[in-house]
Amino acid sequence: MTMLVDETVPPHKAAYDFSLFEAMESEVRYYCRKFPVVFDRAQGAELYAEDGRMFTDFFCGAGTLNYGHNHPYLKRRITEYLARDGVMHGLDMYTVAKRTFLSRLREQVLAPRGLDHKVQFCGPTGTDAVEAALKVARRATERRGVVSFTGAYHGMSRGSLAVSGGRRARAAGQVGTADVTFVPYEDGPAGPFDSIGYLERMLSDPSSGMDIPAAVIVEPLQMEGGVYPASADWLRRLRGVTTRYGVLLIFDEIQSGCGRTGTFFCFEHAGVVPDIITVSKAIGGYGLPLSMVLFRPDLDVWSPGEHTGTFRGNQLAFVAGAAACELWGQDGFRTTAAVGARRLERFGAELRDSDPALAVRGLGMVLGIDLRAAGGAERADRIQRHCFETGLIVELCGRDDEVIKVMPPLTIDLARLERGLTVLHRAIQAS
Repeated sequence: MTMLVDETVPPHKAAYDFSLFEAMESEVRYYCRKFPVVFDRAQGAELYAEDGRMFTDFFCGAGTLNYGHNHPYLKRRITEYLARDGVMHGLDMYTVAKRTFLSRLREQVLAPRGLDHKVQFCGPTGTDAVEAALKVARRATERRGVVSFTGAYHGMSRGSLAVSGGRRARAAGQVGTADVTFVPYEDGPAGPFDSIGYLERMLSDPSSGMDIPAAVIVEPLQMEGGVYPASADWLRRLRGVTTRYGVLLIFDEIQSGCGRTGTFFCFEHAGVVPDIITVSKAIGGYGLPLSMVLFRPDLDVWSPGEHTGTFRGNQLAFVAGAAACELWGQDGFRTTAAVGARRLERFGAELRDSDPALAVRGLGMVLGIDLRAAGGAERADRIQRHCFETGLIVELCGRDDEVIKVMPPLTIDLARLERGLTVLHRAIQAS
């Protein structure tokens, strides 16, 4: 395996003072326990703690920072907007910032992909987009049922939790799964499953006990479930069965979208068009909160004011998001992302060759290293801690946090990518 020479920052344990955070913040805090430092500044693929220690960021705010930290092109647009006293809060009123964002979204993202979907801005996070998508699907079809998949994660509010697979998260919110039917995903810890054949059988049989649902909601690439990409054939078959039975197809692109898998939307590799798309995280460009639902024009069944929210349109996120859309028109940006994706793919192949017990999955600029048969969650935790201690931030995912999720910025240069992969490889070896 070809790696860089050792350019990592040596372990350094500063005497950080967490007392104020621990005294005032709820026990629900999570990532600060995994990465116990006080972060101060960031640039590109690098995070700096307040003592100056540098970390390579292969976490990217759980997919929010696809364009890296403080991207200069995006930052310039934001600072120019602030300097001219641009509108900061506008509810759903017409603003120059929103007009520019919608224009760039149509020019750079929707029109080139033949999408004529309407745009609904929701509250600031991804779960707000999922709630709105479920609501509009039920409203348009006048049906209540929804099909979701094992391993799914769609958010932490009640409707989103109801279509998420994790028992622990649902139990914390006392959320049931009424009106939701779960079907095994194409692949998972238990192995492949013919979920489309199962759906076809259930929907075609009037005595199956399953009513025709309003919608099927699916992640084209399950991130939190363990980095399981759906195959193009599976997505095409799913589109076919939903079309035959008049069921709306919702693609949750909140974490897999905005270029993470090599194309702007993950579903593009299948050549299908969903009825509804949820988008958030990196759509705000700069780490700023923004979420939206895209749906076919005939599904725009809302009455004015029927689904509102105080923060349904972050003006700064519009500014940064418009600039991020413009990056997709730049050859240099697309080339950098493609080079990084090819290197990540080779790294995965090298890991498989070096240890056949490792299962490696991924697409584009995300890689899942599955340790279920190679030490499990305990080893994954050791690897994550070793990475952190030697200057790399990585997240865990999967049913039991047994999968290392590698998610560098799309904008990372090859030298920094190699540095992070070197740290990760050594951590795997040391564990």
